Amino acid sequence: MNTNYPNLLRVTYVFAAAGVLTLVVLVAVSFWLLEKTSNSTEDVIKAREQRTALTRLLLAVQDAETGQRGYLLTGESRYLEPYNVAIKNVPLRIAEVRDQFKDNPEFKPRLDRIEAAAYGKLKELAETVSLKMEGKSEQALAVVKTDRGKDLMDDVRELVAEQIDLVETKLTKAIRSQRDNAVLARWFTLGAGLIILLAALGAAATILRYTRALMAARSKMQQLNTGLEERVKERTADLQRANDEIQRFAYIVSHDLRAPLVNVMGYTSELESGLATLTSLCEDPKLDELESGGAARTAIREDIPESIGFIRTSTHKMDGLIKAILKLSREGQRILRPETVDLEEFFDTAIASVQHRVSEAEGEIKVLRPMPTIESDRLALEQVFGNLIDNALKYTVSGRAPQIVVEQVPSRWGAIVIEVQDNGRGIAPDDAERVFDLFRRAGAQDKQGEGIGLAHVKTLVRRLGGEITMTSELGKGTTFRVMLPRKLPEKRNDE
Repeated sequence: MNTNYPNLLRVTYVFAAAGVLTLVVLVAVSFWLLEKTSNSTEDVIKAREQRTALTRLLLAVQDAETGQRGYLLTGESRYLEPYNVAIKNVPLRIAEVRDQFKDNPEFKPRLDRIEAAAYGKLKELAETVSLKMEGKSEQALAVVKTDRGKDLMDDVRELVAEQIDLVETKLTKAIRSQRDNAVLARWFTLGAGLIILLAALGAAATILRYTRALMAARSKMQQLNTGLEERVKERTADLQRANDEIQRFAYIVSHDLRAPLVNVMGYTSELESGLATLTSLCEDPKLDELESGGAARTAIREDIPESIGFIRTSTHKMDGLIKAILKLSREGQRILRPETVDLEEFFDTAIASVQHRVSEAEGEIKVLRPMPTIESDRLALEQVFGNLIDNALKYTVSGRAPQIVVEQVPSRWGAIVIEVQDNGRGIAPDDAERVFDLFRRAGAQDKQGEGIGLAHVKTLVRRLGGEITMTSELGKGTTFRVMLPRKLPEKRNDE
């Protein structure tokens, strides 16, 4: 094995550092974008309030004019009611407009003109209404026919419209800024998420290469040293030290990688909260008046949520892989404790724990007796055969009730060989060699799992001093053969 552990550790930490650095940059940029978006949102709200204040002022002046006309035409005092209300509201509306533009001193001259035109119109309206009340209808109509009131009203409309146009320009600029911020946030978040994911995958791939190299070296050592007890002890000691090293390494790296991954998940939630603010703007019909309004709505409603969903899916997948590495590391550090295990009682208990699944599938599990009694680690045996039985119940053929047979078969060298046979969907020849590889899964990926089950089983069987092999026929079933010593070797007891 040519793997250099210090170099491996440095490479892995480089990946971890890249992920953490990217996360820090992502957080900083996210806060910056949120601040920019918040400012743009305030500008949008302020522009809308200014537009509303101008519109209400114009409506108040128009209401006063409408009431005046009705009274001049009919002479009925009931038409003066909207006029009287309007002339009281106009000063309030002017004050409201002034208040909305108090932070924009550049608009003061224009607001002065709007106020002058509005009060000039009210003065003209009050003159004609007063003449009508005094019974001087002809004089009142003469004032109207001079078109002075019409010109004043046109001035009010024109000045208010010009001011609204300026506000609309400001509103358009703020909305465009929001859109740009949303697009930038989407692409930056997606890019940062991909970098973090690639860093995590790179670290995991480095660990896997080292783990595979370690397992290959162990297998080669066992094959070359059969019957050479002293040499086996030496190689076993070396291998154990390497195993302890990789287990500690896997634990440390898995723990360090999970921290930035948890932060990515948390800040993704923050991005979703910020997106809610942008989503509320999609309901504004004015957005449709913009040339890029549709694209902005699509980005807010579809593109950004899709990008965030991609990040969440990737981080959850990476979290599962890191947890799997951590689980293998912890299991590898457990001390095997031998005890007497009656395999008949052992399999009766194991089958009882999954009987509900067997009954639901209308299947059957048979244990062919007699079964021997061995001295081994019960927990490891439960994990080995529990996983094999679980796989037999999981990977079945649709419409075919599962049939599982557990039996002891003849063996040499005094070892115990237990076969677990099923009638499931089987494994293709091309996949037969990789079913025991870590994170490798055979056949259709239609069942939940991380691909560590059989790799874990193989590791446990070897720690117990045995071997596991497999034969399978696609579409007909699979047989796993587990060879175990009758007594757990003492040398395994220290692992």
